Amino acid sequence: MNKNKITTEILVVTGFMIALSVVLSKLISINISFLRVGFGFLPIAVLAIMYGPVIAAIGYGVADLLGAWLLPTGTFFPGFTVSAVLTGLIFGWILYKKEVTFMRALIASAIVCLAVNLLLNTWWLTFLIGKGFKVLLASRAVKEIVAIPVMAVLIVAIDKYVLKRIK
Repeated sequence: MNKNKITTEILVVTGFMIALSVVLSKLISINISFLRVGFGFLPIAVLAIMYGPVIAAIGYGVADLLGAWLLPTGTFFPGFTVSAVLTGLIFGWILYKKEVTFMRALIASAIVCLAVNLLLNTWWLTFLIGKGFKVLLASRAVKEIVAIPVMAVLIVAIDKYVLKRIK
């Protein structure tokens, strides 16, 4: 992407990926207490691969805000929007203009799952539900550790079987 040029294609694809992220996060996700398993990260990984960290960060931030406004599930908390933006940045920094290998996707997924989802989102949850950080961390850790290779496989599969075919 030219650093200063936002094309119609970028706007259309970003809008579609934002909508898809909202649907995958809010409508096609599994909620168990304060644990949520969703696939809203996939369209953002696509934006990160195609257009880089800034577009992916903006896209996930907008998707989070739209999802909270259109399909609220609990209390809105701006910290989760910060986490979404960071996720887009991380995916973009690691995946943009590089070959999307399993190892690269694994590193991106590990950073997102451990630093953002596990540590930062757990910290946000302590404000919302009032439980101690360590209690929440222990109960969320297994889910995030299991999610790392699953996310990596899905990112590589999307790149290999979808993005490479439409380019």
